[in-house]
Amino acid sequence: MHSLSLKSKVRLLFACILCVTILFSFLFIHYLYRDLYVKDVEESLVSEGQKLSHYYSVEQIPTEDYPSYISWYNSISESEVLFIDNPRELSACLPFEINHQALITEQERRQLLTGEHLIKVGYEERFDRKIMGVVIPLLDNKSLSGILYLYLPLSPITEVFNQSTPLLIAVGVVFFLLTFFIVNRMSHSFLQPIHEMKQYANDLAKGQFSKVIPVQSQDEIGKLAETFNYMSKALHETDIRKKEFLANVAHELRTPLSYVKGYSEVLQEGLYETEDEAKKYLVLIQQESERMKRLVNDLLDLAQLESTHYQLVKMPIVFSQLILDTLERFNYRIKEKELQITVSLDDEIIINGNEDRLQQIVYNLIENAIRYTNSQGKITLTLREEKEKIHFSIADNGIGMTKVDTEQIGQRFFRSDKARNRKEGGTGLGLAIVKQLVHLHGGTLEVESEVGEGTKFSLFFPLYNEEER
Repeated sequence: MHSLSLKSKVRLLFACILCVTILFSFLFIHYLYRDLYVKDVEESLVSEGQKLSHYYSVEQIPTEDYPSYISWYNSISESEVLFIDNPRELSACLPFEINHQALITEQERRQLLTGEHLIKVGYEERFDRKIMGVVIPLLDNKSLSGILYLYLPLSPITEVFNQSTPLLIAVGVVFFLLTFFIVNRMSHSFLQPIHEMKQYANDLAKGQFSKVIPVQSQDEIGKLAETFNYMSKALHETDIRKKEFLANVAHELRTPLSYVKGYSEVLQEGLYETEDEAKKYLVLIQQESERMKRLVNDLLDLAQLESTHYQLVKMPIVFSQLILDTLERFNYRIKEKELQITVSLDDEIIINGNEDRLQQIVYNLIENAIRYTNSQGKITLTLREEKEKIHFSIADNGIGMTKVDTEQIGQRFFRSDKARNRKEGGTGLGLAIVKQLVHLHGGTLEVESEVGEGTKFSLFFPLYNEEER
């Protein structure tokens, strides 16, 4: 069964349905024969016999004329009626063999004495069919003075339904064709998308992501097709990001490696004029080595943060103090660029987080603001409680970004000003790390920016709860 194709399983199901339907039809026809036709014959004979016995019991017909009346009644009735004034002679008058056994047992005789009738069914070779008989007692002062035996040959089931056979065949053919049409349409509707998904899965395995499965329904198959298309799109985006990532890593490493290789060859071959020039080349080699080290460390850090097994060790932290401590590390660069720093921090705010990682978030955002803000520019840091959330923002009046750039914030190696960032030694991974760390703290990151006006980063974190301890 497991090795059968889905199409074969559908056909097998169709065959099972037909078999069950045929069996049900057979049982239903026999039910009609047994419970309707046979029952109707039985009730008709009983009713007929009771009427005849009533004439005998109320003496509407004289006893000596009763046999003649029964003979006359036989000529107009469909059933055969026998009048027997000696019940023990009943077996000699029956129209079918009873193998020389008494037709009426002592127990049945007692039933007749109570006025109950008996039903007898036997086979008559002369008619080649069953005979249904009804034994009606004729009582005189609670004694059995005679018996009326009414019998009628039962028509075989084939004769009973002879007139309706063409109709049954027609209904059966229509049912078969209708069922076949429905099953065929349903199987095609079910199997076609699955066949397409199988083909598209093979295409995906070959790296072909452009195809889309047409969704023609909203049932489970349609939902599966939508999920497959979503998966295909996600795989395509992942593949693009992977290729971009590899290209970016190669590009980021190629530049410092080229510097290191070039300046090393200059020093090795003695292609410098003075010792100061040689020292300058050594400084450049050291700077490019540090740049590669930062790049590798950031890549490892980001990979660790994106791991599903990474867990932050959190504790209550005075957020404002952490921000001030981090800002203090940039005093030299702030003075160098003559930047105006405005700080508005709520000292009462406690955040549940990892101190090192929160400091990394703040450090990367301040560094980013200083890098993209021109000399004598303004940077504003704000911390407050807003709508039952901790809201930390850092805004500058630097070069700003386009809307397209803001939508790419948090992607690996993204730079709004690529030339400027590389010149200053940035890896393009800082904001990607920030975004991941904010997520790990249960927060969200929002960016507002206008070209030439500046940029504002807003971070929202859950309020500290004593129960989190």
